[in-house]
Amino acid sequence: MFRFAFLTACAFVLPLQAHAEADWPRTIAQPDGDLTLAAPPTRVVSTTPSLTGILLAIDAPVVSTATAVVGPLTDEQGFFLQWADIARERGVEILYPNLAFDIEALIVSDPDLVVASATGGDAILPFVPELRAQGMPVMVLDYFSANWQTLARQLGRATGHEADAERIIADFDARTRAARDDMTIPAGKVSIVSYNFSGTYSVSRPTSPQAGVLAALGFTVTGLPEAMRGDVTRSQDFDFISRENLAAAIAGDGVFLLNGTEESVKAFMDDPVLANLPAVRNGHVWPLGPTSFRVDYYSGLQMVETVAPYFPK
Repeated sequence: MFRFAFLTACAFVLPLQAHAEADWPRTIAQPDGDLTLAAPPTRVVSTTPSLTGILLAIDAPVVSTATAVVGPLTDEQGFFLQWADIARERGVEILYPNLAFDIEALIVSDPDLVVASATGGDAILPFVPELRAQGMPVMVLDYFSANWQTLARQLGRATGHEADAERIIADFDARTRAARDDMTIPAGKVSIVSYNFSGTYSVSRPTSPQAGVLAALGFTVTGLPEAMRGDVTRSQDFDFISRENLAAAIAGDGVFLLNGTEESVKAFMDDPVLANLPAVRNGHVWPLGPTSFRVDYYSGLQMVETVAPYFPK
């Protein structure tokens, strides 16, 4: 068995288009105008924990990051579990806790690049004009619009760490191929289900980042049946539905549970609403691991490491 070293609403895609030469300064296209960076940043501040892991993976000079509300997905500081150890090793400080935006903290951190999100619980889009008025270069990304590899390339370009972005992508691909070569993938399709996460229920689309990791391992991920489309209450990478409609929405022969642990598998298997699912009857329900909620380089590898032992050759 191999081991991995480890210490997670779409309005627009934000491609990095360099209008200058490969050297500096670099001009980065943003939805509200170009961002020009005169030199490689040396003090990167992340207001979005969902992107901090990618910045750390490409060795960008992250000095501080906003942190999430402490819970099952984080350590005691609010760092996401998949990159918490790396952040501590590198001395990354807390910009502000609980995703509670604090412009004074940003001013004190003296960044030469602020990385921000346009969507999600860590979005700060309404505050971006104020930050720019303070003279801070702000790069806005929408992590619902792109996989982590695309985001790594965009951030690599903005920080001068393009080679590091390509390095971690190649490393991830190589490790995934090695895992796949040691696996026997069962016949049929699989569903990825978010089961009772903060009281919600949803089924992954085949295009979600989690589905991409499983597809790289050889699985075929299916979404909910088209006939269920009218029962969707909201949709991003996952289609959200009511608990009562969950059984009808799961079309896979097997089920992977998002953020899943052995305890959540048991709860899923014991749910009377789901008792007649083929995956439940056949015991084909597997946890994706507690860091699978937001896929980056670290959590993606942890997903592979979690899944591979279920299907040995």
